[in-house]
Amino acid sequence: MVPGDPGAGEALLNAGAAADEAFEQRAARAEALAAQGGSAGELLRFAAGLLHLQGKLAGELTKRHARRPWSGSALDDAAVLAPLWDDFLKTLRKSSAPELAREAKRLLAADASERWEPVASFWAATGESEDFLARAFLRPYAETLRALSIAVARPRPEGYCPTCGGAPGISLRRTGPESEAGHRYLVCSLCGGEWPTTRIRCPLCQEADPVKLPVYSSEQHPGVRVEVCDTCRHYVKSIDLTLDARGIPEVDDLLSVALDLWAQEQGYERIEPGIAGV
Repeated sequence: MVPGDPGAGEALLNAGAAADEAFEQRAARAEALAAQGGSAGELLRFAAGLLHLQGKLAGELTKRHARRPWSGSALDDAAVLAPLWDDFLKTLRKSSAPELAREAKRLLAADASERWEPVASFWAATGESEDFLARAFLRPYAETLRALSIAVARPRPEGYCPTCGGAPGISLRRTGPESEAGHRYLVCSLCGGEWPTTRIRCPLCQEADPVKLPVYSSEQHPGVRVEVCDTCRHYVKSIDLTLDARGIPEVDDLLSVALDLWAQEQGYERIEPGIAGV
């Protein structure tokens, strides 16, 4: 595209709309799985509501980019993002998740600088972060930046997302185009991007000794496993798409929350919680 190209604006909006549509596809998957019943129903319904909210935010971010391009840094775009953060909190203060609702109310009662601080801190942080609300808000922003091919201004620790520096939220295995063996990928918890990784390596501490990287699974959840690291005591959930490529790993992850609870009882901590905060 060249300056003045009448198709440039339309192409930009179409690219940004891909992020909006991705959230809606995840929400639809969560609703479909929740309708099947089961112990994960409540988590799936919560996730569906959050994903719809994030999809609306992604759509708004795309529209605003058409008027004023995003910089690639939430810190530099704070003047525009802060009011959207306030709206996000106003919706979540009615959340069915009591802890999130209480935190949203607390932040809304604070002054503007204190209210924005969790978002600024998350964006500037390197490595893990426990602030689920800030990550949930920034996810549409980071995913929209990726869809629009805008360089993301964040640190990128080794083993983390090469696009935005986000922590890996889940691992997946899928068949490569010229191989029958499953290739391992990590999925970013912030921008939703994927990147290939070696089959045996801890994303957090880079441990590569197979003896220190055991894998656990359950007959109740075929295709799902917990990949743990006995060096840093963290783990990442892994979904095998070679068994069923129709799933959406970040959503289907919630069906096996029992494996997360088991891993945490054994003293392991998930590198980054899933889309419902577990």
